[in-house]
Amino acid sequence: MASFSFGAGNASKLAALPLYAAGRLLTAVVPRSRDEWVFGCAVGIGDGALALWNVAADHGHRAVWLVATPREARDAAARGIPAVPKGSLRGLWRTARARVIVVTHGFGDVNRYAVSGAFVVQLWHGIPLKRIGLDSPETLRVPDAVARTRARTAVRSLLRLMYRAAARRIGLLPAASHLVRGRLESAFALSDAAVPVTGEPRVDVLSQGTAEERRSTARTLIARAVPEWGGAGPVVLYAPTWRDGAADPAVPTAAEWARIIDVLTRHDATLLVRSHPLGAGEYTPPVTTDRVHALGSDLVADVTPLLPGVDALVTDYSSLAFDAALVPLPTLFLAPDVDEYARRRGFYGTYADVAGQDWAADWHETAGQLDAVLGDESERSRRIARADALSRRVHAYRDGGNARRVYRAILAGAARHRARRKGTG
Repeated sequence: MASFSFGAGNASKLAALPLYAAGRLLTAVVPRSRDEWVFGCAVGIGDGALALWNVAADHGHRAVWLVATPREARDAAARGIPAVPKGSLRGLWRTARARVIVVTHGFGDVNRYAVSGAFVVQLWHGIPLKRIGLDSPETLRVPDAVARTRARTAVRSLLRLMYRAAARRIGLLPAASHLVRGRLESAFALSDAAVPVTGEPRVDVLSQGTAEERRSTARTLIARAVPEWGGAGPVVLYAPTWRDGAADPAVPTAAEWARIIDVLTRHDATLLVRSHPLGAGEYTPPVTTDRVHALGSDLVADVTPLLPGVDALVTDYSSLAFDAALVPLPTLFLAPDVDEYARRRGFYGTYADVAGQDWAADWHETAGQLDAVLGDESERSRRIARADALSRRVHAYRDGGNARRVYRAILAGAARHRARRKGTG
């Protein structure tokens, strides 16, 4: 069952307006520290925030990670990362005092009420294929209770103002390439200066070391997360995207499950299902099988480091397709609702720009394509070549140094930000 929608999220933002106002007053009187950094990430201790943390820690910065759950606190402790609950008074205070704030999804990654006045680094969490931010009508969806009233237009305008005001607080949003830069500038209404082409820290792990080392490490991580897998045979990762609170139309029927399991069995392969943490569908086969296992965010917070250990990716509109292109992985696209999704959410460019013209409309067709990828080397090579071409379009850097470039951009941007605030203080 879907656990979140933009309408529900926007309702929460509107209800919290007094808290935002109180936070602005707090940050107006509490001075920012000279060099303290605060990190946060919606998916836990991972993603681009962790890659950047490692660089900042190597340079001796005072920093703390704001956590949302006991599990995140344990994960931080295991890595030797100082952590504070983001919803606590300490979390509020550390956010209000930080000079640099690093997030991957939104201000809620840290304490959202104490962000004003800091140099905010929004790393984002993937190259957008579907429209995001101000480019997407879904972002400004009004709560259901308001949508049926005459106030819907006024509330939508208020939400737009709130999103634009929030975006103006972003000091740096790294882009993977000049193509991606244009999308981010549009989605967040930012200037060129705020969106440098540095590459994404979150995908450095896909370029560091040798291909053999990356695959060995990734297979070990998969085996640790899914002990039932056993460590042998091809691994197929299925990663459907979030449907903005709607039901997932790609959940297999009983007949489709039978076809999927048949293909997996004949190739001694395993399917790992990575449902989106905000809207998981029901992906339990109707029969007992050791060929299908869940790989939810409860098992692995950040799936990117596992990609080199995978042999094929199946997805719909997920940015994971761009990450997988760095490996590069043969990717199959399953899009049963592409027309509706394009109408409701929208794409940057066209879906065919990324998926080609041979995306599948159901699991029967997808299983046939997977059969070919796992059993026909020429088909596997064709899809790998297409993934590599996609990678060259969207990734300006493939050297494992994105986090270092972003770190240098932060130092320069934070210095300019501090000088401007001192000049206007």
